[in-house]
Amino acid sequence: MIRPSLFLAATALAAGPLAAQSFSTQRVAQDIQTLSSDAYEGRGPATPGETKTVAYLVQQLTTAGVQPGGEIIDGKRQYTQRVPLLQSSWSADPVVTLQTAAGGARLAQGTDIAVRAPLNGASQLRLDNAPLVFAGYGVQAPERQWDDFKGVDVRGKILVVFINDPDFYGAIGDGGPDFGGKAMTYYGRWTYKYEQAAKLGAAGVIIVHEDAPASYGWNTVKNSNTNTMFDVVRQNPGGSHPAMESWVSSATAAKIFASAGMTLEQAKAAARRRDFKPVELPVRLSATGNAAAQTITSYNVVGLLPGTRRPDETVIYSAHWDHLGIGLPDANGDKIYNGALDNATGTAHVLEQARWFAKQPRTQRSLVFLFVTAEEKGLLGSEYYVSNPLYPLSKTAGVLNTDGGAIYGPARDFSMSGSAKLGLLDMLVAEGAKQKRTYSPDEKVEAGYFFRSDHFPFAKRGVPAISWRGGADLVNGGKARGLALNEDYTVKRYHQPDDEYSPSWDLSGLAQDAALLHNVGRDLANSSAWPNWSQDSEFRAARDASGGDRGASAAPAGKPGERG
Repeated sequence: MIRPSLFLAATALAAGPLAAQSFSTQRVAQDIQTLSSDAYEGRGPATPGETKTVAYLVQQLTTAGVQPGGEIIDGKRQYTQRVPLLQSSWSADPVVTLQTAAGGARLAQGTDIAVRAPLNGASQLRLDNAPLVFAGYGVQAPERQWDDFKGVDVRGKILVVFINDPDFYGAIGDGGPDFGGKAMTYYGRWTYKYEQAAKLGAAGVIIVHEDAPASYGWNTVKNSNTNTMFDVVRQNPGGSHPAMESWVSSATAAKIFASAGMTLEQAKAAARRRDFKPVELPVRLSATGNAAAQTITSYNVVGLLPGTRRPDETVIYSAHWDHLGIGLPDANGDKIYNGALDNATGTAHVLEQARWFAKQPRTQRSLVFLFVTAEEKGLLGSEYYVSNPLYPLSKTAGVLNTDGGAIYGPARDFSMSGSAKLGLLDMLVAEGAKQKRTYSPDEKVEAGYFFRSDHFPFAKRGVPAISWRGGADLVNGGKARGLALNEDYTVKRYHQPDDEYSPSWDLSGLAQDAALLHNVGRDLANSSAWPNWSQDSEFRAARDASGGDRGASAAPAGKPGERG
């Protein structure tokens, strides 16, 4: 059972009696149970599950006394922001065959290969004996003097590339540059590899899956890439997406490389050398598939508590409301991907923050509670928001994103996705110390979590933004238990139908986190400080460029980024 007494103790110590009376784990538990119930059908965008989710969030914000913060239609502020998306889904499993010297073989969708429904604007996939080219990690990084293509023309060809960065498995051969070791760069993300292939005119991409560099198992790949696909509406979708975007299992990849006389390990070793050159494989691929493609409208949900002195300046609490919807059945025949931890917990947390703040005196800056759509399809709701901001990004003091809440009880530490250095982290560290908690750097920087949460589109525009992660050093069981539970979730429930609510969850840890995030957001909203990125951050220039909009009030918050 949920133990409210533990919650009350945690929040009373952290935030005082008023906070203890204002934040309810019972309400949070009810929100999670509702949003992750089968009735919400996995909260897929453009489904009845979205309709129910948006209605629930709007109703809860209205009841809490939180004002509409979305777009203005016919002179009236709404609780929503329309997000036009390209939607594409297979009419039937695509037929993919490989032809080698040994003969032909069909690759089974979801078992051998996971082919995404096309997002290049086409309603059909038609490839006939397209050549396969092994292109290492598919990276062109001029600042690192790295080029996996070496001028080879890959137009009309299918690229076979590894996930993650060239140095994931250790130092690069022949004096190659450093990609950050285990810390994934954006070059390691599957999104980059698809974008780069489209830029070079390739007909498609096959990403070789391995659990460790991907940071998840094949089930996650299958479940995330064989259902309905979405993208923001683009003027030239083919400029960002090749005709075929896919993953193959490591076993399938081994067979492909074997046709060229290479083992999987030999291929990885070759790809880690700076002098690597693309290798045309003695394999041809044919693929056919029909898809239903259309432009649909999904919705971000936005609540607002206007500031008393500087309402044009904002602090944003964000979370994505969506999950995978209905997809392929698991071994038990369950087809509903409930998304309880990912991300009904984060959605419930931000909703409760909105209720909590609504009961307190208004802050000087405005508070925005942003529930975004289509995170699971590539951070699309947050990307749309930052491209069409409802409130000026230059005057957004900070973004506190929650993607997954603490369900295993309180922790002695806390973390965030990635290893960015920014003043917002300094504020979190100072507030965490009041709870006697310490900051622990991201334990799995190789997973690229920094690029996988809704704070990232804000960061790219220079807005100080973090994606909160509860600590692994649990009060009950320590770090060993925390890491074991996180790994168990990743293997057995992440992006799988078994991500369901359990009454055994201990939400006192979520309450502890909420108190810390509440106090940081409140203090930032009552200040004139403008946290920034560290001087060596790739996001610093974009933030500094908008400094004129902040005027004389653009005072920094301390010395950002002094801790690594």
